[in-house]
Amino acid sequence: MTKLFARLLKDESGATAIEYGLIAALISVALISGASLLGSSLDTTFTNISTELDENQPG
Repeated sequence: MTKLFARLLKDESGATAIEYGLIAALISVALISGASLLGSSLDTTFTNISTELDENQPG
């Protein structure tokens, strides 16, 4: 039983998988946050452009 426990303590493959999972989660959160901020910025830009075009229409 102690050999099994010692082997489990030395086995780092589970820890590596958890680390990769945490890194992937962090990257996902960063991408979602960035896309959200960029989307808001683009929405504001296109709204301003649309307003300018509507105000400068002949007629």
